[in-house]
Amino acid sequence: MEGAVHNDGGLECFKAELSESDFQVFSRFIYSEYGIKMPPIKRVMLQGRLLKRIRELKMTSYTEYKDYFFSQEGQNNELLHFLNVVTTNKTDFFREPIHFNFLNDSILPTFKSNNINGQPLKIWSAGCSSGEEPYTISVVLNEYERLNPSFRFDILGSDISTQMLDKAAKGVYQANKLITVPMELKKRYFLKSKDPLNHSVRVHPQLQKNIRLTYLNLMDNQYSIKETFDVIFCRNVLIYFDRLTQEKVINKLCLQLKPNGYFFIGHSESLSGMETPLEHIKPTIFRKKQI
Repeated sequence: MEGAVHNDGGLECFKAELSESDFQVFSRFIYSEYGIKMPPIKRVMLQGRLLKRIRELKMTSYTEYKDYFFSQEGQNNELLHFLNVVTTNKTDFFREPIHFNFLNDSILPTFKSNNINGQPLKIWSAGCSSGEEPYTISVVLNEYERLNPSFRFDILGSDISTQMLDKAAKGVYQANKLITVPMELKKRYFLKSKDPLNHSVRVHPQLQKNIRLTYLNLMDNQYSIKETFDVIFCRNVLIYFDRLTQEKVINKLCLQLKPNGYFFIGHSESLSGMETPLEHIKPTIFRKKQI
């Protein structure tokens, strides 16, 4: 039967269909725990994403998976698998390049002139997915360091998906992901495979040495990350939250943004009408107000 699941023990197959009631149970859980909106239009998407996992567990229905997931054993063993399945991860190198131009042309020169104590520039990539964003930031900062040898920096990448964090830590990507990277930077910061049939590249260790990666749920009441940052990238993450959740998350992130620090959001996102400590600088670019 097409689209059916078979159990190795000979149990009957079932038609791969997630019921509306089971979808609502998952949808409410995803929203309450992680702030991610899962409207009815995404039922087929969730159904498809859960199917592979159900096959791996040799289960015979979505309801069986739901009952297992919400059991004590399921919450202990299945939660990270579930998050890796349901979170969407779409990112590219140098995505929304205006932000990296602003970082290079405005933020870095100002930081250099004001940094009389020689402190490192600290940047947080919140919702870093598979690593393209923090590695792009690292390219920009490494280029700046080449011209300013005394410059130091530290990049933190965080995400809710352990699967994406593992991919980011490996730093291996398909070569076609680098289409937006200038040729000079490709040659300097990405290593091609010696196998001509292998169309993947690995980021140069130089890009990785100043990057730390950690798991973080932006919905947590308090973040395990205690340091403060000069710049926070939180781009194309807020679109998965409703307006109230967006405002709460931004204000929590701003607790760890230094006064006059910069905050970037995605071009499809807006802070219009929100109560935050941020002032608008340019479209999707904000600065934290002085207290």
